[in-house]
Amino acid sequence: MPPARETSTVSQSSREAGEVASSERGFVAALTLTDAAMLVAGSMIGSGIFIVSADIARAVSSPFWLLMAWVLTGAITLAGALSIAELAAMFPRAGGQYVFLKEAMGPLMGFLFGWTLFVVIQTGTIAAVAVAFGKFLGVLWPAITPGRFAWFPQADMCVQLLGCKDPSQAIQLGLSPQRLIALLSVWLLTWINLRGVRQGKTVQTLLTAAKALGLALLVVLGVVIGRNSDAISANFSNGNFFGDVEITSAFVLAFGAAMVGSLFSSDAWLGVTFAASEVQNPRKNLPRALLIGTGMVTLLYVLCNLAYLLVLPIGGSADGMTVIARGISHATQDRVGVAAAEMIFGASAGTLMACLILISTFGCNNGLILAGSRVFYAMAKDGLFFRSAGTLNANGVPARAMLMQGAWTSLLCLSGTYGQLLDYVIFAALTFYALTTIGLFVLRRTRPDAERPYKAFAYPVLPALYIAACVGVAVILLVADKTRAQAVSGLVLVLLGVPVYQLTRRSAGTAAV
Repeated sequence: MPPARETSTVSQSSREAGEVASSERGFVAALTLTDAAMLVAGSMIGSGIFIVSADIARAVSSPFWLLMAWVLTGAITLAGALSIAELAAMFPRAGGQYVFLKEAMGPLMGFLFGWTLFVVIQTGTIAAVAVAFGKFLGVLWPAITPGRFAWFPQADMCVQLLGCKDPSQAIQLGLSPQRLIALLSVWLLTWINLRGVRQGKTVQTLLTAAKALGLALLVVLGVVIGRNSDAISANFSNGNFFGDVEITSAFVLAFGAAMVGSLFSSDAWLGVTFAASEVQNPRKNLPRALLIGTGMVTLLYVLCNLAYLLVLPIGGSADGMTVIARGISHATQDRVGVAAAEMIFGASAGTLMACLILISTFGCNNGLILAGSRVFYAMAKDGLFFRSAGTLNANGVPARAMLMQGAWTSLLCLSGTYGQLLDYVIFAALTFYALTTIGLFVLRRTRPDAERPYKAFAYPVLPALYIAACVGVAVILLVADKTRAQAVSGLVLVLLGVPVYQLTRRSAGTAAV
């Protein structure tokens, strides 16, 4: 990433950093509290809640631990929101988490976040959700399959140096019907958001309301109408709820690795801070939006999994001939949401559920595409990204940053599966969530008198627990066989940013001369 210009390494005061800089006056402050909360919730709710419970169920084999995976994920997410909301209120500028890290730990740490966000976190999440969009469109149109019709056989190999021994974990470059649909969805949403933040927020708010209502309806139907006596007996009777799980180190590793799915499904909640310059009254509305959005999604996710357990048994057979025989563990292509709907209303309900999931994934990516480009804009203004990314178009949108984001996302769509992208994203995201919260402690020490419209709840205990949780899960991902290769790759990607940053700074100094 060539630099645009030399940037000062001296941090502004918190009050100066909290104001919208003159270079950001082209942004349109169109996001109300409702819009901002919908951006949080909509960016979180994608396809994961309808898919990843199958993988978690296979790992834990217990209804209790399936629910605990989602409860712990929700607790971790809420702890993060309650902690980092203080920084959001202090620095309501375009760039969000990038700005927090730069102000607390200097430009190198800010750059490493922005670098990793571009390389894998934001773009990888968009790609994963887009591929899932294509996956569920296949329910309505069976011709949309995962089978590649154009590929590069020489690239179909495991990276042995990273310990990848499972061929299913190999990067499989190529184009398939599902990936083609993913590409089309990414570029359609990019085009919508290029037209302005008002267009983007309208799509976001409407789709988020629709999918939240759909999830709530699924919960109600599963609890009230779709209760299945066979599933209830299998999941809640005769000690089956807790299963035969023994709390050993092997189980802890398996459980932690399984939580990758639920953590991914709850990620992207800080995206609203990326677009802080477009939020009305951001010092008050950003913390509120974070708490409202994460709280709503956490509640829906836990209740949704409870509904799954009332409708489907957790265990099943991969070659089962019926939905009930396959259970949550072996739902067809892991489509647990579709399987639950089919149990309630028959095969036709599966089609309706697929439509809901399509709305969900489409809305999720709309929020991710809207927010991510603002970070690359902020980096460009600091001389740490392509110069052209630091400009706004006539609609007040960082158009070139958004186009660059779309181009790299497209390459990721062609490079791997949903699970591979998911594992890369979570390790890197957890690392920077922990570092951002450490930044909260740093700023409390270095800027004790700074204005703080919102103060982190239960400081310092809750933020410290959140850091410990993020670090703990990240370590598990590095240790567990299932996720080690992707976690190491994520770590390597972060560290590669160090020499890139040095080259950026050196080039900037040369340009200044």
